[in-house]
Amino acid sequence: MALGVAFSIAADLGTSPISSVPYTISLFTQLSVGVVTIMMHVVFIALQIVILRHEYNPIQLLQLPVAFVFGFMTDAAVYLLGSLEPGNYAESLLFCLIGIVLVAIGVSAEVASDTVPLAGEGLALAISGKSGIRFGTAKVSVDCSLVAISLILSFVFLHSLGGVREGTLLAALLVGTFARFFNRLVLPLRGKYL
Repeated sequence: MALGVAFSIAADLGTSPISSVPYTISLFTQLSVGVVTIMMHVVFIALQIVILRHEYNPIQLLQLPVAFVFGFMTDAAVYLLGSLEPGNYAESLLFCLIGIVLVAIGVSAEVASDTVPLAGEGLALAISGKSGIRFGTAKVSVDCSLVAISLILSFVFLHSLGGVREGTLLAALLVGTFARFFNRLVLPLRGKYL
């Protein structure tokens, strides 16, 4: 997933909704995308605790070390791809699609592992569990909220779109589709090998 985020940053067409806030903040501060990602995940964990209160399962605190690993891996991937620059719009789209596929593979692996989710999915699960709305609806609500926050931050601090562009829309439309495809390939193997 971290490599997918790095490819979307290299594409310069906007990042996935979940990465849009960290990327936008990194554009107008000295903080890296990974550090802001960690900070955002800490906020998500706190929101889960507020939403679920006594129903919050302390095992979900394992999202915290996962957030640190994911943030550091994101920074490492951004560093590794730092010299890659698309030469034209077609190459930018290719980088964007590679990023979307890699994020989708990561989401599929996260689902297949049936372990502690990343904090963004944990927040959507908390909202879904407390409100009774379906997880998919809660996830879309969280993602739309993040894109809206990114747009506001972009216009206030950058006076431009910043980290939200057509790649953000593509990621919103395609990551779930590709993840479902990969799930169909991986989940049947889970019973045999995992």
